[in-house]
Order: sequence, then C-alpha cells, then structure tokens
Amino acid sequence: MAGFDVLKNDLLLRTARGERVERPPIWVMRQAGRYLPEYHQAKGNNDFFACCRSPEIASTLTLQPIDRYEGLIDAAIIFSDILVIPQAMGMTVEMLDKKGPHFPNPLQSPTDGQYEQLMDRKVDVAQELDYVYQAITMTRHKLKGRVPLYGFCGAPWTLLCYMVEGGGSKLFVQVKTWIYKYPSQSKKLLQKIAELCVEYLALQVKAGAQIVQVFDSWAAELSPASFKEFALPYLRHISEHLPPRLKELRLESVPMVVFAKGAWYALDDLCGSRYQVVGLDWLQDPAEAVRIANGRVVLQGNADPGVLYGDKEAITAVVQELVRGFAGGKQGWIANLGHGVTPFVDPDNLKFFFEEIRRFTAGENRPSTKV
Repeated sequence: MAGFDVLKNDLLLRTARGERVERPPIWVMRQAGRYLPEYHQAKGNNDFFACCRSPEIASTLTLQPIDRYEGLIDAAIIFSDILVIPQAMGMTVEMLDKKGPHFPNPLQSPTDGQYEQLMDRKVDVAQELDYVYQAITMTRHKLKGRVPLYGFCGAPWTLLCYMVEGGGSKLFVQVKTWIYKYPSQSKKLLQKIAELCVEYLALQVKAGAQIVQVFDSWAAELSPASFKEFALPYLRHISEHLPPRLKELRLESVPMVVFAKGAWYALDDLCGSRYQVVGLDWLQDPAEAVRIANGRVVLQGNADPGVLYGDKEAITAVVQELVRGFAGGKQGWIANLGHGVTPFVDPDNLKFFFEEIRRFTAGENRPSTKV
C-alpha cells in the first residue's frame, strides 16, 4: 500500500499462505495489554475504550510488545476491542474495572423496541469506526515495516452473546433463550452483524491491516449442532464475502484467520470454511489437529496461557510438546498461545516462551518425535 515502508519480516504472511518457511512465526493474542508495566503508563487515566478511540494511544499500545520483545515477535495486532461493532450499531458498552465489558441496556427480546431499532438502523462503519482505521494507518507507519499488522473483529455469535447477556456470563441464560425461543430473529441479527464484520474488516485492510482474524470467543457455549446453525454460517459469510469486497475496493486479498475458542468439535468444518488459518485453543492436541487439518489450512496456537505463571522448566516442556505436535513447524504453524495473555503474567516469562520457540525450531534442537 502506498506510503508504507517495505515489509522487512514477511515470515508470518508467507506461513499464512502455506509456504514452507525457515522457522514458525510467533506472536500471541493480547500481547499488548495490562500485564506490561508500560501499558499502564501509556494508558494513564484514560478508560479502556478511550484508549481504543485514540489513534495515538492505540498505536502506542500496539507497538509496546514489538519494542519490548524486539526481534522475537513476528506480528503486531492492533489495539482495539471486538465490542466496537455493537457500539457502532448504537449500543452503549462500558469497560468496568475488575469486571469487564458491560452493556447497561442489553437486548431483552425481539419486541423490546431496541431490537427493531438495531435491525432498521443503517450502520456506517466507515464513519463510526474511523478511529480504528486511523490507528491502523498510524501503526503501519510507526512499524516501519518491522512486522506485519493484524486487524480483527468479533464473530457474530460472540457479539450476539455480549449484546444479549450484557457482559460476560457463566450460564448464558439470555442468549440461549434467544436462539432457542427466537431463532429466526436471532439469525437475522447474526446476519446483520456478519455483514458489518465484512465491511469493517475490508476497511481495516484498506487502512493497512495485512492479515485479519475473527474471534469467536464464546463458541464453546454452543453444542456441535447449534454451532453449525448459529455460528458457522456467519463465520463462513465473512470468509466468503471479504475477498470479493476487497476486490471491489481494488485491494489485494489478505490471509484470514478464524479462532473459535472451545469449538474443538468443529475443527474439520472450520478447516473447510475458506479461512487460510485456523486458531486453536489449548484444549486441542496439536498432533490431532494437524491430522484433522490434513494440510488444508495453517494452524495457529496453542499453548495454555496459564503456563506463563509457571517456571522455566514448565514453559520449556510445553514448548517442546508444541514443536513436537506441529512436526517442527517449518510449514503450517503460527506459534501462539491458545488464548490471550492473562493478567499478572511476568513479561519475562513471555519472553522466555518466545526464546524457547526459537530455540526448539532452529533445527538441531528440535525435540525428538519418539515416544
């Protein structure tokens, strides 16, 4: 894209295209975040969404792990949140300290008045989410081609969960009520969200994103049959409609990643859903995932984030298991955690995780595949 520095490290993009590479690329979800001391300094007294809405702060936070772990991370991911789409749709979302996202006025039922407003409203994601695109463009310039930049969005099912539950949940009573009592209205809203996701991701690419990821964080709350009905069709809508939308905008296609946390049962379906990369959480066995994928997609993941609370021996053991499971990682593997970095992690432990991935994928240190 005009005006951006030439990409110096294209390892991750080559891997995402299925090419054989010299080593697996590494990055981790939530690599920019509150576990870093510098995050709190840059955030200051701003609330979370104020940081997202400030291109300067968002780009600064995005670059913090790239700077701290210079030469160890092969991608950046824009600092933002999946819930900016419900905000763009007109819903109020707050981030409460020690509680997480909160919707003061969640959807109650298809006849609550708000549902009709959401369905009737024409959402201009170009205008409503312009701050995200500004942050992406600014970040690309600040990166100076060091590593590629991920854009992302939340998956329709996960966004519906938040919009109905009003925040995180343990029982998911409200959203289960919606899909089983109001299935047709639920699907209409899921479709609208999916269409917004396509446009949102396309405009992120236009702004400078070089790869995009769709986060289905609450996929585990669905049974296999319900996943096929209320999640998979809308994930496929995104993967099927983003490439032609990019073509309409005269933009080149970018690799697409899907991460459906907890949907281990859907791996085969996800591998056939036109995404180039499928993210794995830590509940999936790497070798079994490789067998199921059978070369159809690149796999991303999938160390238990909790290992970062352990000692170096524990981290080394997990890395060896990953490298063994992904057959050395010279093709078809983007090294990552199985979910985002969690609070209170020692940043040095994450650095050691990166270093061990490098050490055990260098060739001569590859762990034995013998049991």
